[in-house]
Amino acid sequence: MSRVGKVPVIIPAKVKVDIKDTTVSVDGPKGKVSRTFAPVVSITVADAKVTVAPLDESRFSRAMFGTARSVIAGMVKGASEGFVKELEIQGVGFKAALKGKQLDLALGYSHPILFDIPEGIKITVNEGTKLKVEGADKQLVGMVTSQIRSFYPPEPYKGKGVRIVGERVRRKEGKTVA
Repeated sequence: MSRVGKVPVIIPAKVKVDIKDTTVSVDGPKGKVSRTFAPVVSITVADAKVTVAPLDESRFSRAMFGTARSVIAGMVKGASEGFVKELEIQGVGFKAALKGKQLDLALGYSHPILFDIPEGIKITVNEGTKLKVEGADKQLVGMVTSQIRSFYPPEPYKGKGVRIVGERVRRKEGKTVA
């Protein structure tokens, strides 16, 4: 039995949770998030708490029991507080700017990179090199952050590129003249 799954998810005052079959929708001040789970768990709402239980004793049901509870807890947190990831761009001439619903990245290539910002994500740019990705869906925030980073991951010799704040890049020694 999952120890994580046994703990009920407490619903804050401003958050509303709806359950239809195996689809859970959470609506709060930061946005709306919905997710469909495998039909091997039962999800119920009572007394401002969401409880998850496995329907049978199969291995998959027991595995999804804790996973579903953890994902629902993330959905409730995202709808009430939101999730934030910060990126920084390092390199001479590397910068970012917002152009409507697109993020314009100048990363040393011969062309600018235009990234379409998905619905439910808010990106802010400070000083041209600091990006803040915000949203209610934890998975979407992480995916957008990863996609932006993948345009120019930090390289080990000079350390330039797009990195997540707090990420440590292992530096390598360059060639030596003998």
